[in-house]
Amino acid sequence: MTGKSDSWIERLPAPAQEYINGRRVEEVECIIADIPGISRGKAMPAAKFARSKQMYLPDSIFYQTITGGWADFGGENRYTDPDMVLTPDFDTAVAAPWAPDPTIQIIHNIDDQNGNPVPFAPRNVLKRVVSFYAEKGWKPVVAPELEFYIVAPNTDPSRPIEPPFGRSGRRVAASQGYSMSAVDEYGPIIDDIYDFAEAMGFEIDTIIHEGGAGQIEINLPHGDPVRLADQVFYFKRLIREAALRHKCYATFMAKPMQDQPGSAMHIHHSIVDIETGGNIFSDDRGRESSAFRHFIAGLQTHLPSAIAIIAPYVNSYRRYVPDHSAPVNLEWGRDNRTTGLRVPIAPPAATRIENRLAGMDCNPYLGIAASLACGFLGLTEGAEPRAQMTGSAYATEDELPRSLREALLAFEESKALAEVLSPEFCDVYAAVKWAEQDEFFQVISPWEREHLLVNV
Repeated sequence: MTGKSDSWIERLPAPAQEYINGRRVEEVECIIADIPGISRGKAMPAAKFARSKQMYLPDSIFYQTITGGWADFGGENRYTDPDMVLTPDFDTAVAAPWAPDPTIQIIHNIDDQNGNPVPFAPRNVLKRVVSFYAEKGWKPVVAPELEFYIVAPNTDPSRPIEPPFGRSGRRVAASQGYSMSAVDEYGPIIDDIYDFAEAMGFEIDTIIHEGGAGQIEINLPHGDPVRLADQVFYFKRLIREAALRHKCYATFMAKPMQDQPGSAMHIHHSIVDIETGGNIFSDDRGRESSAFRHFIAGLQTHLPSAIAIIAPYVNSYRRYVPDHSAPVNLEWGRDNRTTGLRVPIAPPAATRIENRLAGMDCNPYLGIAASLACGFLGLTEGAEPRAQMTGSAYATEDELPRSLREALLAFEESKALAEVLSPEFCDVYAAVKWAEQDEFFQVISPWEREHLLVNV
């Protein structure tokens, strides 16, 4: 491509331009995240993209369930399947380094035909929450942790998931937390993850082996919530592609294997005063501030209503098992991993609060948005948290929903949460999740066939 049609390439971030390195770009993937966080959009020749200022997708994308079904939502106007207007956010442009030909991915902004942000698009929901902070003179900062399993290929849903064989020729066992040899078992996959991330301009903070058999954790540096959610969205695809290169699957299910720990997306939060640049969780003397306490109180008060977002599937609630590194409580504590809300060891300028309840199966835009929304409500309400938990919180009985049905009922009752996330989004989200709940109950499980078929 030469001449005028190259102008869009000049708008790409440096890592994307370095990846191109003078080569002809063959294809551009114009993408958005749907409600589950799946990449949706259109791929087109680069020459076609160069001539296009925008593209269109039907808003019904956001009414689709994880199975491909449709939520029954809205009046007659919904059935016309109106188009949304998508424009490229060039700051999000990255390589697709697994593609056979030079390919660029670009996340798109999503507006209706009057130029207003579509309120039920997950990325717009997060932008809305961040805007509430900005109105108060605050800038939220987040750092997500990504847990996932590398598993053997599974093409038969009736078969249990198994870890793959590593380079030793054996399946990696559980209880290998922080084991370097366990990471080395999957060295070629990890190498491709590093290479893909570098080609896409992403920085990885650390990679460790978690407690499950074949369970990996990737930590990302802290930063802007929307940009970090973009990265998690991209990382999920990146990791899957790296695993597929080596005839494995990467899964972000909350609980893919019985008797193994689940996979979380722990979210670290801090809030910066835009005017001073200081962390509002610390006061002038380096002590934890009233804002710190209010944010925790907001999480304790409003997270029960947001569980349907951070634990979005029936499988998500299998992860909430005490003593499996998955707190099922709203206690908070300093350097205490049994609490749902942990305050890591850090200097005053880096004081932060870690939400350990979110599952890795949640949409990163929505999971971060929901967590920040709960904290924002705490900051504006000025409530005080419960006393710090100094011992084990695993035995604590809390008011958290323990099923998707309970979570959805709590979600629909919270007007305060809906006002921050947007009522339109909450209506669409609830409709999709109730549809998925109904779809699940149409399926007869192996447990039912084994224990009920001839015994009852």
